[in-house]
Amino acid sequence: MVVATAYGGPEVLSMLERDVAAPGPGEVTIAVRASAVNPIDYKLYSGAFGTDPEKLPLPVGLELAGVITAVGEGAQGPGGPLSIGDEVVAYPVPGAAASEVSAPARVVVPKPAGISFEVASGTLLAGGTAVHALAVSGVKPGETLLVHGGSGAVGVVAVQLAVAEGITVLATGGARNQELLRSFGAIPLEYGPGLLDRVRAAAPDGVAAAIDAVGTDEAIDVSLELVAEPSRIVSAVAFGRGDTGITLIGGGPGADPGTEIRADAWRRLLPAIEAGTLRIPVARDYPLARTADAHRLVADGHAGGKVVLLP
Repeated sequence: MVVATAYGGPEVLSMLERDVAAPGPGEVTIAVRASAVNPIDYKLYSGAFGTDPEKLPLPVGLELAGVITAVGEGAQGPGGPLSIGDEVVAYPVPGAAASEVSAPARVVVPKPAGISFEVASGTLLAGGTAVHALAVSGVKPGETLLVHGGSGAVGVVAVQLAVAEGITVLATGGARNQELLRSFGAIPLEYGPGLLDRVRAAAPDGVAAAIDAVGTDEAIDVSLELVAEPSRIVSAVAFGRGDTGITLIGGGPGADPGTEIRADAWRRLLPAIEAGTLRIPVARDYPLARTADAHRLVADGHAGGKVVLLP
């Protein structure tokens, strides 16, 4: 398994050999086939949330896909009883960057056969955030939604789910991601100076709601200019702008955690992927031994899709 032996950057990561205990009641053991890398992974060992030495070595990773190899007494997940040989997706599982882990059955759901382990491993964290954001925004078919960061992990899911519901989506991204956003059915817009004018030109009838997945002042200020009800501007990152009346979601101070919405998001996300109406781009995979390189790529912010670790 991959652990952080100190607080700092990716250089503090190392491989640790350890035996996986037999699953206890309500637990399963999973042979990991793929584990996704997310920004929260490196933030947890960066020291941003504290530097308690008692937590070291700190297991790395939170979401995975794999095959159940052992089942504890009474192990039943949200999708029903779990059995050895089941292909599953699990989140959150601290220490997911490993070859084998034990996890509470309550966070383990069935992986549809038509979805690869790589794609499945990177679906639930960002996808759950996107589902939560859409629900809180209250956006409806026929309305126009502005998504800031439409080519990021949360944005690509929010864009595709909204388009599939008959919502007109304007999505911001860098120059190289404009065609990707267009392929998802969005109206692509480059962020940067003049964004407000570009949005107004693309949506002459106005914008009903906005989802912010980047956290910049530009994203919030433009949204406040366009959306009549600030509460319909939903951000998972701009925690310093809560005094503007926008809705904050996730784990930050004063945010709506959306626990039930996120826990049930798999029921919407995984079938949509299998049906081909939702695409989760995977940019690159790395072996576990190169987890530090994978984290550096994700931290750069321009991976171009999900980054996964393969045991």
